[in-house]
Amino acid sequence: MLDIRVIRENVQWAKDKLATRGIDAAEIDEVVALDEKRRALIVRTEELKKNRNAASEAIAVAKRNKEDATEQIAAMKNVGAEIKELDAQLAEVKEKVDYILVRLPNFPNDSAPVGLDESFSREERKWSTPREFDFEPLAHWDIGEKLGILDFERAAKVSGSRFVYYKGAGARLERAVYNFMLDQHAKEGYEEMITPYLVNGESMFGTGQFPKFTEDVYTMTNEGEPMTLIPTAEVPLTNFYRDEILDGAQLPIYFTALSPAFRSEAGSAGRDTRGLIRMHQFNKVEMVKFTKPEESFNELEKMTNDAENILKALDLPYHVITLATGDASFTSAKTYDIEVWLPAQNTYREISSCSDCTDFQARRAQIRYRDEDGHVNLVHTLNGSGLAVGRTVAAILENYQNEDGTVTIPEALVPYMGGMTKIG
Repeated sequence: MLDIRVIRENVQWAKDKLATRGIDAAEIDEVVALDEKRRALIVRTEELKKNRNAASEAIAVAKRNKEDATEQIAAMKNVGAEIKELDAQLAEVKEKVDYILVRLPNFPNDSAPVGLDESFSREERKWSTPREFDFEPLAHWDIGEKLGILDFERAAKVSGSRFVYYKGAGARLERAVYNFMLDQHAKEGYEEMITPYLVNGESMFGTGQFPKFTEDVYTMTNEGEPMTLIPTAEVPLTNFYRDEILDGAQLPIYFTALSPAFRSEAGSAGRDTRGLIRMHQFNKVEMVKFTKPEESFNELEKMTNDAENILKALDLPYHVITLATGDASFTSAKTYDIEVWLPAQNTYREISSCSDCTDFQARRAQIRYRDEDGHVNLVHTLNGSGLAVGRTVAAILENYQNEDGTVTIPEALVPYMGGMTKIG
């Protein structure tokens, strides 16, 4: 959530920044006007409460002196009624301010390319050259079905579209991929976690999914309380410290976790209807960081490199792009997307997204730290995929396929596959 003080003190700057994310200046004008009204109401209410306190003292003195205090009592009742009315107005205005604030996206960082869609995103670097095949490469879903390691048809029978069964060597490959990722991140200093897969509304609000993106998730009820299946482990990992004050000496803190991710994929009809790219349920290894403000963008570079190292170890070609301001996520100030090469599609596809959310989530979740001078400040939070497991499996199947229909196991995964070097 944005700080209303920053908007109030830098109105035109806020308008210009948020315009790059598609926010109309009228929304900023509205929230600023409401904030001015709120502050005026606070001033008036405090004046009346001060007068009421003075009147109460005058009444007490009059009663001690056995004087008639009828007029003072009547006046105080009138003041009390006015205060009650102003308090009601104040609550209404605050609700309107909060309604707008919680729906405004984060301010983009100056280093992010300006533009409202992905066409303005900037490629930063490429790694490795895509393999040239002397045969027509198959799509990963065809490879998986031919090898009998992926079954989309039976998953559709059991659950519907965009679900899959991994079978035999396919299940083992998925497990090998995420165990390898977790081991790598542990070496890089991340503490491994196993999180809840159901979270409450406060947690979804804390990381910015609620109230704006309620249609994108699966919600159920547990003993009368609404609960949400996590769309990413970012939610339970970031909310681990919700409403807490950390010792600044602990920072930065790194977490990693494997979890299923559940997404309704609202609005994605017709996109990636086949294969492992856009599923309602998929595994993902997540990275989350809590840092001091002055360290967060350096930590973003490190996090992105940590995700890249997985792809390098698997020898999968990729490139890194900085998302344009209008294409970054709601909570992000700056995002790097890593896209892996998929031969059958002859293009790069997203496999990781690493974001610095600055203090946007921390303000919503009230995650703070005490610095060496004793001052309490908001932390900066970061999150990134390290990586989306199903998409990694898809990339392995396509990039390591052989003309005879078999798939070679990347060298880094052979120990995790029990020495298996080939599927099929």
